[in-house]
Amino acid sequence: MQNIYLHCSFGALVTLVVVQLSLSLFSPKRKTKKYLFDGNKDEYVRRYSSFPDALKAKMKDMAREMFYFGYDNYMKYAFPDDELNPIDCEGRGPDILNPSNININDVLGNYSLTLIDTLDTLLVLGNVTEFHRAVRLVIDTVSFDKDSTVQVFEANIRILGSLISAHILLTDPKHPFGKVGLEGYDNELLHLAHDLAVRLLPAFENTSTGIPYPRVNLKTGVPPDSINETCTAGAGSLLVEFGILSRLIGDSTFEWVARRAVRALWNLRSNETGLLGNVVNIQTGQWVGKQSGLGAGMDSFYEYLLKSYILFGEKEDFRMFQAAYESIQNHLRRGRESCNEGEGDPPLYVNVNMFNGQIMNTWIDSLQAFFPGLQVLSGDVENAICLHAFYYAIWRRFGALPERFNWQLQAPDVLFYPLRPELVESTYLLYQATKNPFYLHVGMDILQSLEKNAKVRYASHTYYLELSCVICRCGYATLHHVVDKSKEDRMESFFLSETCKYLYLLFDEDNPLHKSENKYIFTTEGHVVPIDRRFREKQWNDMFPCEEGALAEKQTNKWPPSNTSNCDRIPVERRYALPLKSVYMRQIDHMVGLF
Repeated sequence: MQNIYLHCSFGALVTLVVVQLSLSLFSPKRKTKKYLFDGNKDEYVRRYSSFPDALKAKMKDMAREMFYFGYDNYMKYAFPDDELNPIDCEGRGPDILNPSNININDVLGNYSLTLIDTLDTLLVLGNVTEFHRAVRLVIDTVSFDKDSTVQVFEANIRILGSLISAHILLTDPKHPFGKVGLEGYDNELLHLAHDLAVRLLPAFENTSTGIPYPRVNLKTGVPPDSINETCTAGAGSLLVEFGILSRLIGDSTFEWVARRAVRALWNLRSNETGLLGNVVNIQTGQWVGKQSGLGAGMDSFYEYLLKSYILFGEKEDFRMFQAAYESIQNHLRRGRESCNEGEGDPPLYVNVNMFNGQIMNTWIDSLQAFFPGLQVLSGDVENAICLHAFYYAIWRRFGALPERFNWQLQAPDVLFYPLRPELVESTYLLYQATKNPFYLHVGMDILQSLEKNAKVRYASHTYYLELSCVICRCGYATLHHVVDKSKEDRMESFFLSETCKYLYLLFDEDNPLHKSENKYIFTTEGHVVPIDRRFREKQWNDMFPCEEGALAEKQTNKWPPSNTSNCDRIPVERRYALPLKSVYMRQIDHMVGLF
């Protein structure tokens, strides 16, 4: 066994990747129940001190059933449409009558989105037969020659990423999931991925900065009425998928345009704070949105700086991540210096003005819950523990995460919850880093909340067959209101591709992804990608060198950056205790209004 906290040096960062999911702080011969909280009657200790194997197996089965309830009903009622409407038991595609409905049309391209997005989840659950059937369906029925205008970011992470992941897993000679090769497979998924990427390339043309347009029409290119504004995450989170594609097919074009966009955004950061804003004009390079935070519009930009380095080994990516993380700690983090000791308010990452670091508002959004997982990847587990506890406390209060939570008012600002995976993802990664049963309890709470609050038990209409009423039960629905638990008729594809996947993996200790010889990361859409030497080798020379001058500022040669925790910060005596001391857990509960 290896220790995740000992693999944080620059050269060894790849070995820390959490998806080598057998990493543990404990001896393989540990006897958790014997050592945990002996004689301590604290309420948090009583609740979280252990998690029996039988209960873990039950939760694993429950997570599997959750996935199949959503997946089977999508295939029965919705395929080949993009999504399942779980209340009406119908399929959902683009809103053709209202092209301005970007909430729908940015994601849905009339290309069987949910089926494609869930391909690798079927393998993670060990269902090779259905995986093969799904791959065949994609090959036989999916075409991107569509008059559909979609968001480049969403098409990239949900469709392109999944096609690439499924292709790699089909052809991986290491056979991590067993021999899953499909007879007669001739790289069709890779060809589909290439075709889609080519259709996304017009977004990078005719832009003065190299930052792409936010949307393209898959048939005609950038719409003539396209806006010149895009968010940082949307433009700067393409490098993982585009880079892997380039290295698989030996064509530098895709990685080049994605990397150029990242560099362009990076060069626009504030000279005073090192922060970026959340919305930029792609022609002028002016910041339209000056808010800097960890949530919507920013989140996966930071994530992909680190994951791109892990995959491709480009030091430029790592240096950018180092500098960005240091700026985040210096300007976004509020509260006491240490997560788990001392006095003062619990740490919190707020939204600030990118130019002066002043707080712009008093809300945070649910997408920020991804950040503890990224902190685990970076080795800053102590801060990850504290931030995760804050979001878990909000979940405990509402049984879901409101889209926005006002930490000053202790109330939601935006009330819906579309079954997002970010808190589950961070819970899973923290469990892999610590093996602490606390995180299994968190996962169980989330599972049970979803079953109770999001599962659709009665459709809005009934069918009468021979005077008998057949009640439809079709999937899991977006929560329109986290307080009254009313529902919206939508099950987004990420529920199956991420939320269910991470829940299942949390309780499946014996999954092939957790074996020490298998090293993987997850894309921002939860797609499995192996850390492979071939992705660290290019068949071309760089078409332009890294602008060292742009990166020289704020660079250091150490990891973690200053003001962050050291990799071995968690002392040995704490490894058999709650990840966060009870006094601080209680403090966070009060902070979110959970009394």
